[in-house]
Amino acid sequence: MTLPDSNLFEEHAYFNIKTIQNLDPLQADARLSTLPALNGNADTAALTQLLRSLAKDIATCRIESAEAALAAMRDIGIVAGSLKRHGIEPVAAVPEIEPPLIALGRYSNMIPRDTVHHYTSWNPPGERRRTYTGDEQERWLQDAVVHVFPNLSASLSISEALSEMDPRDARFAPMIGMLSDASRSMIDAIDSVTSRVSPVFFAQVMRPYFEEFTVEGTPYLGPAAAQAPLWLIDLCVWASDRNQPDYERFLLESVQYSLPPWRDFHARHASKTSLVTKVADLLQSQAGEPDEGIVQSASRLADLLYQLKVFRGRHIGIARRAYSPDVRLYDQGSGGAPVELLKRILDLTRENEALMQVRPRSHQHQNALRPASAGTAQQPQRQGEYA
Repeated sequence: MTLPDSNLFEEHAYFNIKTIQNLDPLQADARLSTLPALNGNADTAALTQLLRSLAKDIATCRIESAEAALAAMRDIGIVAGSLKRHGIEPVAAVPEIEPPLIALGRYSNMIPRDTVHHYTSWNPPGERRRTYTGDEQERWLQDAVVHVFPNLSASLSISEALSEMDPRDARFAPMIGMLSDASRSMIDAIDSVTSRVSPVFFAQVMRPYFEEFTVEGTPYLGPAAAQAPLWLIDLCVWASDRNQPDYERFLLESVQYSLPPWRDFHARHASKTSLVTKVADLLQSQAGEPDEGIVQSASRLADLLYQLKVFRGRHIGIARRAYSPDVRLYDQGSGGAPVELLKRILDLTRENEALMQVRPRSHQHQNALRPASAGTAQQPQRQGEYA
Protein backbone atom coordinates (compact mmCIF):
# COMPACT_ATOMS: atom_id res chain seq x y z
CA MET A 1 0.00 0.00 0.00
CA THR A 2 1.31 3.44 -0.95
CA LEU A 3 0.10 6.44 1.04
CA PRO A 4 0.61 10.13 0.26
CA ASP A 5 2.39 12.53 2.59
CA SER A 6 0.83 12.37 6.08
CA ASN A 7 0.78 16.18 6.17
CA LEU A 8 -2.42 15.91 4.13
CA PHE A 9 -4.23 14.87 7.28
CA GLU A 10 -2.60 17.56 9.38
CA GLU A 11 -3.85 20.17 6.90
CA HIS A 12 -7.45 18.89 7.09
CA ALA A 13 -9.67 20.03 9.95
CA TYR A 14 -12.55 18.16 8.34
CA PHE A 15 -12.87 16.06 5.24
CA ASN A 16 -15.07 16.31 2.18
CA ILE A 17 -17.90 13.94 3.01
CA LYS A 18 -19.19 13.69 -0.56
CA THR A 19 -15.72 12.86 -1.83
CA ILE A 20 -15.31 10.04 0.69
CA GLN A 21 -18.75 8.68 -0.15
CA ASN A 22 -18.00 8.70 -3.88
CA LEU A 23 -14.64 6.96 -3.58
CA ASP A 24 -14.24 3.19 -3.97
CA PRO A 25 -10.44 2.77 -3.77
CA LEU A 26 -10.61 -1.03 -3.40
CA GLN A 27 -13.21 -1.44 -6.17
CA ALA A 28 -15.40 -3.08 -3.55
CA ASP A 29 -18.89 -1.91 -4.52
CA ALA A 30 -20.02 -5.19 -6.07
CA ARG A 31 -18.40 -7.37 -3.41
CA LEU A 32 -19.86 -5.38 -0.51
CA SER A 33 -23.35 -5.56 -2.00
CA THR A 34 -23.26 -9.26 -1.06
CA LEU A 35 -22.51 -8.55 2.59
CA PRO A 36 -26.13 -8.68 3.86
CA ALA A 37 -26.65 -12.09 2.29
CA LEU A 38 -23.37 -13.42 3.68
CA ASN A 39 -24.27 -12.16 7.14
CA GLY A 40 -27.79 -13.50 6.86
CA ASN A 41 -26.40 -16.95 6.13
CA ALA A 42 -23.58 -16.60 8.68
CA ASP A 43 -21.24 -17.60 5.86
CA THR A 44 -17.98 -17.13 7.71
CA ALA A 45 -15.94 -18.88 5.01
CA ALA A 46 -17.13 -16.41 2.37
CA LEU A 47 -16.68 -13.46 4.77
CA THR A 48 -13.12 -14.58 5.49
CA GLN A 49 -12.42 -14.84 1.78
CA LEU A 50 -13.92 -11.38 1.20
CA LEU A 51 -11.70 -9.86 3.88
CA ARG A 52 -8.69 -11.69 2.43
CA SER A 53 -9.43 -10.27 -1.02
CA LEU A 54 -9.63 -6.74 0.42
CA ALA A 55 -6.31 -7.30 2.20
CA LYS A 56 -4.74 -8.31 -1.11
CA ASP A 57 -6.18 -5.25 -2.86
CA ILE A 58 -5.12 -2.75 -0.21
CA ALA A 59 -1.59 -4.21 -0.15
CA THR A 60 -1.12 -3.26 -3.81
CA CYS A 61 -3.31 -0.14 -3.78
CA ARG A 62 -2.03 3.40 -4.16
CA ILE A 63 -4.05 5.66 -1.86
CA GLU A 64 -3.99 9.08 -3.48
CA SER A 65 -5.74 11.21 -0.86
CA ALA A 66 -6.81 11.48 2.74
CA GLU A 67 -10.38 10.82 1.68
CA ALA A 68 -9.39 7.63 -0.14
CA ALA A 69 -7.72 6.32 3.02
CA LEU A 70 -10.93 6.86 4.98
CA ALA A 71 -12.99 5.16 2.27
CA ALA A 72 -10.64 2.17 2.32
CA MET A 73 -10.94 1.85 6.10
CA ARG A 74 -14.73 2.10 5.78
CA ASP A 75 -14.87 -0.88 3.42
CA ILE A 76 -12.37 -3.07 5.26
CA GLY A 77 -13.99 -2.28 8.61
CA ILE A 78 -17.52 -3.35 7.76
CA VAL A 79 -16.29 -6.75 6.57
CA ALA A 80 -14.06 -7.21 9.61
CA GLY A 81 -16.97 -6.26 11.87
CA SER A 82 -19.17 -8.79 10.11
CA LEU A 83 -16.69 -11.56 10.83
CA LYS A 84 -16.53 -10.58 14.49
CA ARG A 85 -20.31 -10.62 14.71
CA HIS A 86 -20.14 -14.32 13.86
CA GLY A 87 -17.56 -15.01 16.54
CA ILE A 88 -14.35 -14.80 14.51
CA GLU A 89 -11.54 -12.37 15.29
CA PRO A 90 -10.79 -10.82 11.88
CA VAL A 91 -7.05 -10.33 12.40
CA ALA A 92 -6.68 -13.90 13.64
CA ALA A 93 -8.56 -15.21 10.59
CA VAL A 94 -6.81 -12.91 8.08
CA PRO A 95 -3.47 -11.81 9.60
CA GLU A 96 -2.49 -9.92 6.47
CA ILE A 97 -5.26 -7.37 7.15
CA GLU A 98 -3.56 -6.11 10.31
CA PRO A 99 -0.72 -4.09 8.67
CA PRO A 100 -3.15 -2.11 6.46
CA LEU A 101 -5.43 -1.43 9.43
CA ILE A 102 -2.48 -0.13 11.44
CA ALA A 103 -1.16 1.94 8.53
CA LEU A 104 -4.53 3.51 7.69
CA GLY A 105 -5.17 4.25 11.36
CA ARG A 106 -1.80 5.92 11.88
CA TYR A 107 -2.03 7.81 8.64
CA SER A 108 -5.47 9.18 9.43
CA ASN A 109 -4.61 9.78 13.12
CA MET A 110 -7.57 7.62 14.13
CA ILE A 111 -8.01 4.16 15.63
CA PRO A 112 -6.97 1.20 13.42
CA ARG A 113 -10.51 0.20 12.54
CA ASP A 114 -13.75 1.81 11.34
CA THR A 115 -15.72 4.23 13.50
CA VAL A 116 -19.25 5.61 13.46
CA HIS A 117 -18.06 8.22 10.92
CA HIS A 118 -17.04 5.52 8.45
CA TYR A 119 -20.29 3.62 8.96
CA THR A 120 -22.63 6.61 8.65
CA SER A 121 -21.44 9.98 7.29
CA TRP A 122 -18.74 8.56 5.02
CA ASN A 123 -20.93 5.72 3.77
CA PRO A 124 -22.27 6.11 0.20
CA PRO A 125 -26.00 6.78 -0.12
CA GLY A 126 -28.43 4.86 -2.28
CA GLU A 127 -27.56 1.53 -3.88
CA ARG A 128 -23.89 1.81 -2.87
CA ARG A 129 -24.72 2.01 0.85
CA ARG A 130 -22.63 -0.42 2.89
CA THR A 131 -24.82 -2.25 5.43
CA TYR A 132 -24.51 -5.33 7.58
CA THR A 133 -28.07 -6.51 7.04
CA GLY A 134 -29.69 -4.56 4.22
CA ASP A 135 -32.71 -4.06 6.49
CA GLU A 136 -34.54 -0.75 6.24
CA GLN A 137 -34.26 -0.29 10.00
CA GLU A 138 -30.48 -0.38 9.76
CA ARG A 139 -30.61 2.37 7.16
CA TRP A 140 -32.80 4.46 9.46
CA LEU A 141 -30.24 4.05 12.23
CA GLN A 142 -27.49 5.22 9.91
CA ASP A 143 -29.54 8.16 8.65
CA ALA A 144 -30.34 9.32 12.18
CA VAL A 145 -26.64 9.64 12.98
CA VAL A 146 -25.89 11.31 9.64
CA HIS A 147 -28.57 13.88 10.48
CA VAL A 148 -26.90 14.68 13.81
CA PHE A 149 -23.24 15.13 12.86
CA PRO A 150 -23.34 18.52 11.06
CA ASN A 151 -25.17 20.16 13.96
CA LEU A 152 -22.90 18.55 16.53
CA SER A 153 -19.88 19.85 14.63
CA ALA A 154 -21.41 23.32 14.71
CA SER A 155 -22.06 22.87 18.44
CA LEU A 156 -18.37 22.35 19.11
CA SER A 157 -17.49 25.55 17.26
CA ILE A 158 -20.09 27.48 19.27
CA SER A 159 -18.87 25.88 22.52
CA GLU A 160 -15.31 26.91 21.67
CA ALA A 161 -16.36 30.55 21.35
CA LEU A 162 -18.48 30.45 24.52
CA SER A 163 -15.61 29.04 26.57
CA GLU A 164 -13.61 32.21 25.92
CA MET A 165 -16.49 34.58 26.64
CA ASP A 166 -17.56 36.27 29.88
CA PRO A 167 -21.18 35.30 30.75
CA ARG A 168 -21.88 39.03 31.24
CA ASP A 169 -21.06 39.63 27.58
CA ALA A 170 -24.24 40.55 25.68
CA ARG A 171 -23.41 37.87 23.09
CA PHE A 172 -23.25 35.03 25.63
CA ALA A 173 -26.96 34.30 26.12
CA PRO A 174 -27.83 34.43 22.39
CA MET A 175 -24.93 32.10 21.62
CA ILE A 176 -26.20 29.62 24.21
CA GLY A 177 -29.47 29.79 22.27
CA MET A 178 -27.55 28.94 19.11
CA LEU A 179 -26.00 25.97 20.92
CA SER A 180 -29.48 24.81 21.92
CA ASP A 181 -30.67 25.07 18.33
CA ALA A 182 -27.68 23.08 17.07
CA SER A 183 -28.13 20.41 19.73
CA ARG A 184 -31.84 19.93 19.08
CA SER A 185 -31.07 17.55 16.22
CA MET A 186 -30.20 14.95 18.86
CA ILE A 187 -33.82 14.89 20.02
CA ASP A 188 -35.06 14.75 16.43
CA ALA A 189 -32.75 11.82 15.74
CA ILE A 190 -33.74 9.81 18.78
CA ASP A 191 -37.44 10.41 18.05
CA SER A 192 -36.83 9.09 14.53
CA VAL A 193 -35.12 5.98 15.88
CA THR A 194 -37.89 5.40 18.42
CA SER A 195 -40.60 5.57 15.78
CA ARG A 196 -38.81 3.48 13.13
CA VAL A 197 -36.45 1.00 14.80
CA SER A 198 -37.72 -1.64 17.18
CA PRO A 199 -35.75 -2.35 20.37
CA VAL A 200 -35.66 -6.04 19.46
CA PHE A 201 -34.13 -5.28 16.05
CA PHE A 202 -31.42 -3.13 17.57
CA ALA A 203 -30.67 -5.43 20.51
CA GLN A 204 -30.73 -8.75 18.69
CA VAL A 205 -29.88 -7.91 15.07
CA MET A 206 -27.70 -4.79 15.03
CA ARG A 207 -25.95 -4.76 18.41
CA PRO A 208 -23.81 -7.86 17.65
CA TYR A 209 -22.24 -6.07 14.66
CA PHE A 210 -20.81 -3.35 16.91
CA GLU A 211 -18.63 -5.70 18.95
CA GLU A 212 -14.99 -4.87 19.54
CA PHE A 213 -12.18 -6.61 17.71
CA THR A 214 -8.47 -6.62 18.40
CA VAL A 215 -5.70 -4.93 16.42
CA GLU A 216 -2.09 -5.00 17.61
CA GLY A 217 -3.22 -6.51 20.89
CA THR A 218 -5.72 -3.74 21.66
CA PRO A 219 -9.52 -4.20 21.46
CA TYR A 220 -11.41 -1.42 19.67
CA LEU A 221 -15.17 -0.93 19.85
CA GLY A 222 -17.29 -1.03 16.73
CA PRO A 223 -18.99 2.00 15.12
CA ALA A 224 -21.30 2.91 18.02
CA ALA A 225 -23.63 5.93 18.00
CA ALA A 226 -22.12 6.80 21.40
CA GLN A 227 -19.08 8.00 19.46
CA ALA A 228 -21.15 11.02 18.39
CA PRO A 229 -19.67 13.83 20.49
CA LEU A 230 -22.61 14.99 22.63
CA TRP A 231 -20.30 14.39 25.59
CA LEU A 232 -17.95 17.06 24.21
CA ILE A 233 -20.77 19.58 24.60
CA ASP A 234 -21.20 18.29 28.16
CA LEU A 235 -17.50 18.88 28.72
CA CYS A 236 -17.73 22.56 27.85
CA VAL A 237 -21.12 23.19 29.46
CA TRP A 238 -20.56 21.41 32.81
CA ALA A 239 -18.46 18.24 32.80
CA SER A 240 -14.95 19.72 32.75
CA ASP A 241 -15.22 20.53 36.48
CA ARG A 242 -18.54 19.06 37.69
CA ASN A 243 -18.18 15.45 36.58
CA GLN A 244 -18.17 12.11 38.39
CA PRO A 245 -15.50 9.40 38.00
CA ASP A 246 -17.63 6.90 36.07
CA TYR A 247 -18.67 9.40 33.39
CA GLU A 248 -15.14 10.82 33.30
CA ARG A 249 -13.77 7.33 32.60
CA PHE A 250 -16.35 6.77 29.88
CA LEU A 251 -15.48 10.11 28.29
CA LEU A 252 -11.74 9.35 28.30
CA GLU A 253 -12.38 5.94 26.75
CA SER A 254 -14.71 7.40 24.11
CA VAL A 255 -12.55 10.30 22.96
CA GLN A 256 -10.12 8.02 21.09
CA TYR A 257 -12.89 7.19 18.60
CA SER A 258 -13.38 10.84 17.64
CA LEU A 259 -12.02 12.83 14.75
CA PRO A 260 -8.60 14.40 15.42
CA PRO A 261 -10.01 17.95 15.78
CA TRP A 262 -12.54 16.69 18.33
CA ARG A 263 -9.79 15.05 20.34
CA ASP A 264 -7.97 18.37 20.26
CA PHE A 265 -11.17 20.02 21.53
CA HIS A 266 -11.23 17.60 24.46
CA ALA A 267 -7.58 18.32 25.28
CA ARG A 268 -8.23 22.08 25.29
CA HIS A 269 -11.36 21.95 27.43
CA ALA A 270 -10.84 19.05 29.85
CA SER A 271 -9.36 21.31 32.53
CA LYS A 272 -11.18 24.56 31.74
CA THR A 273 -13.85 26.14 33.91
CA SER A 274 -17.26 25.05 32.65
CA LEU A 275 -19.98 27.47 31.55
CA VAL A 276 -22.22 26.36 34.42
CA THR A 277 -19.50 27.06 36.98
CA LYS A 278 -18.78 30.49 35.49
CA VAL A 279 -22.43 31.52 35.65
CA ALA A 280 -23.04 29.97 39.07
CA ASP A 281 -20.02 31.77 40.53
CA LEU A 282 -21.22 35.10 39.16
CA LEU A 283 -24.70 34.55 40.56
CA GLN A 284 -23.24 33.77 43.99
CA SER A 285 -20.86 36.71 43.97
CA GLN A 286 -23.44 39.40 43.30
CA ALA A 287 -25.00 41.24 46.20
CA GLY A 288 -28.72 41.97 45.92
CA GLU A 289 -30.53 41.07 42.75
CA PRO A 290 -28.41 39.42 40.05
CA ASP A 291 -27.53 41.38 36.94
CA GLU A 292 -30.11 40.93 34.19
CA GLY A 293 -27.42 39.77 31.77
CA ILE A 294 -26.40 37.00 34.17
CA VAL A 295 -30.06 36.04 34.62
CA GLN A 296 -30.43 35.73 30.85
CA SER A 297 -27.26 33.65 30.56
CA ALA A 298 -28.44 31.34 33.36
CA SER A 299 -31.86 31.06 31.73
CA ARG A 300 -30.43 30.08 28.37
CA LEU A 301 -28.10 27.56 29.99
CA ALA A 302 -31.06 26.08 31.87
CA ASP A 303 -32.93 25.79 28.57
CA LEU A 304 -30.00 23.98 26.99
CA LEU A 305 -29.61 21.62 29.94
CA TYR A 306 -33.33 20.91 29.88
CA GLN A 307 -33.01 19.94 26.23
CA LEU A 308 -30.05 17.65 26.97
CA LYS A 309 -32.08 16.18 29.83
CA VAL A 310 -34.98 15.39 27.50
CA PHE A 311 -32.63 13.69 25.04
CA ARG A 312 -31.07 11.61 27.78
CA GLY A 313 -34.45 10.67 29.18
CA ARG A 314 -35.54 9.35 25.80
CA HIS A 315 -32.21 7.62 25.31
CA ILE A 316 -32.67 5.82 28.62
CA GLY A 317 -36.17 4.78 27.56
CA ILE A 318 -34.78 3.16 24.38
CA ALA A 319 -31.87 1.59 26.26
CA ARG A 320 -34.10 0.10 28.93
CA ARG A 321 -36.24 -1.57 26.28
CA ALA A 322 -33.27 -2.78 24.21
CA TYR A 323 -31.37 -4.09 27.23
CA SER A 324 -34.27 -5.53 29.20
CA PRO A 325 -33.63 -9.09 30.42
CA ASP A 326 -36.07 -10.66 27.96
CA VAL A 327 -34.57 -8.85 24.93
CA ARG A 328 -30.88 -8.16 25.44
CA LEU A 329 -27.93 -10.16 24.22
CA TYR A 330 -25.44 -7.85 25.98
CA ASP A 331 -25.29 -6.15 29.36
CA GLN A 332 -24.09 -2.77 28.07
CA GLY A 333 -24.43 -0.50 25.08
CA SER A 334 -22.33 -0.59 21.94
CA GLY A 335 -20.37 2.41 23.21
CA GLY A 336 -19.43 0.56 26.39
CA ALA A 337 -21.90 2.25 28.75
CA PRO A 338 -24.40 0.33 30.91
CA VAL A 339 -27.90 1.74 31.34
CA GLU A 340 -27.03 2.70 34.92
CA LEU A 341 -24.35 5.10 33.65
CA LEU A 342 -26.92 6.75 31.38
CA LYS A 343 -29.08 7.32 34.46
CA ARG A 344 -26.17 8.90 36.36
CA ILE A 345 -25.44 11.24 33.43
CA LEU A 346 -29.11 12.24 33.41
CA ASP A 347 -28.92 12.97 37.14
CA LEU A 348 -25.82 15.11 36.63
CA THR A 349 -27.57 17.01 33.84
CA ARG A 350 -30.54 17.65 36.16
CA GLU A 351 -28.27 18.87 38.95
CA ASN A 352 -26.57 21.37 36.68
CA GLU A 353 -29.91 22.52 35.27
CA ALA A 354 -31.10 23.18 38.85
CA LEU A 355 -28.05 25.40 39.48
CA MET A 356 -29.21 27.66 36.66
CA GLN A 357 -32.73 28.12 38.08
CA VAL A 358 -32.46 31.74 39.18
CA ARG A 359 -34.68 32.64 42.14
CA PRO A 360 -35.37 36.34 42.85
CA ARG A 361 -34.42 37.74 46.24
CA SER A 362 -37.26 40.27 46.31
CA HIS A 363 -40.81 40.62 45.09
CA GLN A 364 -39.66 43.27 42.60
CA HIS A 365 -38.04 40.55 40.52
CA GLN A 366 -40.76 37.93 40.47
CA ASN A 367 -40.56 37.90 36.68
CA ALA A 368 -36.77 37.62 36.51
CA LEU A 369 -37.06 33.90 36.04
CA ARG A 370 -36.77 31.60 33.10
CA PRO A 371 -39.53 32.14 30.53
CA ALA A 372 -42.48 29.80 30.90
CA SER A 373 -41.58 28.05 27.67
CA ALA A 374 -38.17 27.04 29.00
CA GLY A 375 -39.32 24.08 31.08
CA THR A 376 -38.98 25.22 34.68
CA ALA A 377 -39.64 22.96 37.63
CA GLN A 378 -43.16 24.39 37.88
CA GLN A 379 -44.10 23.04 34.47
CA PRO A 380 -45.69 19.62 34.07
CA GLN A 381 -43.35 16.95 32.83
CA ARG A 382 -43.08 17.02 29.06
CA GLN A 383 -43.98 14.02 26.98
CA GLY A 384 -41.08 11.64 26.54
CA GLU A 385 -38.99 12.92 29.45
CA TYR A 386 -37.65 10.27 31.76
CA ALA A 387 -38.87 10.97 35.27
